Amino acid sequence: MVASYEGVALVAPYSHPYQRYSNDSAHWWIAKALRGSLEMAGLTTRDIDGFCASSFTLFPDTAVALTQHFGISPRWLDHIPMGGASGIVALRRAARAVQAGDASVVACVAGDTNHIDSFRNLLSGFSRSALDASYPYGYGGPNANFALLTDRYMHEFGATREDFGRLCVDQRANALRATGAVMKKPLSLAQYLGAMMIADPIALFDCVMPCAGAEAFLVMSVEEATRRGLPFATLSAAIERHNAHADDPIQLRGGWTVDIDTLWQMAQAGPGDMDLVQTYDDYPVISFMQIEDLGFCAKGGAADFLRGRDTTVTGDFPHNTSGGQLSGGQAGAAGGYIGLVEAIRQVTGQAGGTQVAEARRALVSGFGMINFDRGVCSAAAVLQTGVRA
Repeated sequence: MVASYEGVALVAPYSHPYQRYSNDSAHWWIAKALRGSLEMAGLTTRDIDGFCASSFTLFPDTAVALTQHFGISPRWLDHIPMGGASGIVALRRAARAVQAGDASVVACVAGDTNHIDSFRNLLSGFSRSALDASYPYGYGGPNANFALLTDRYMHEFGATREDFGRLCVDQRANALRATGAVMKKPLSLAQYLGAMMIADPIALFDCVMPCAGAEAFLVMSVEEATRRGLPFATLSAAIERHNAHADDPIQLRGGWTVDIDTLWQMAQAGPGDMDLVQTYDDYPVISFMQIEDLGFCAKGGAADFLRGRDTTVTGDFPHNTSGGQLSGGQAGAAGGYIGLVEAIRQVTGQAGGTQVAEARRALVSGFGMINFDRGVCSAAAVLQTGVRA
């Protein structure tokens, strides 16, 4: 059994409002999120002694360069380049640092900018595989990868475009309640089905919109959060796994399947005890995969499971309550934080227009780093109410 995360508090969830394009640097966006989170907690940069950052567009800098930019001097520092898994991985490491006494207050921040053409440049140099084996031959970016994966999933398990569409439509309804979401026009199932095809069977509304944005939260001890009078969430359980099931000919499962028993045993709860679920959603099929691999239904059963459920904020299976990336926007590595930050808001009663009534337990999952044909990183966490706002 993995040692518990008892005594760790998550506070000050902050999302800096996203923009479709920005001329500012990733440094600027990360600084805005850091300041926003610190101001929520009534702290300044002098109060943090731990710092963790994730970004795709920070190059040539890393987290250590940000310490000089921001005028901070942490005694614990991490840089996590794991895309959609970065938020939960950052949380796990920061929590252990606080438990061990290596840091008292850790700021976890992710952010990216989106200049004109920066997304294409990111994709062309995303990995060694992209540089050498795919982009030079016109096979660049995740749309093609996920088209193959989605097509195989539909063939194996009988899911339809309508099944994926209902999830996208519900997330758009959630985004209409969220102040920071990029997508603010209602979306119908007919509009989803009639949208321009991008890479068959993936159409326009299956794809996230690249944008600029940043997310942040703070990790400290329960005693520290209580002393400061801050609403906080606790961490009941967390897992991460990398390069799982590498021999599968095509990815229809993720690393969550390896560690699912550990997750729920640590949480002393099961899928049915969750008041809301936040999956990593750069494409709807990945949300389906997480819902299955984390035990909400059997493998291949997500379409049937979701057909009978309402995944909006007021529904019986609240999912990606801020709109997720599909309707909130994908701000680079901040996409690995968006669900986690929203979950902290939810269980501490700070979610505003997206608040799920009586939300006390949340499941958050992450998925990241598409390397040629599959996502290499997977992670999940269960959060619980400590003190509500």
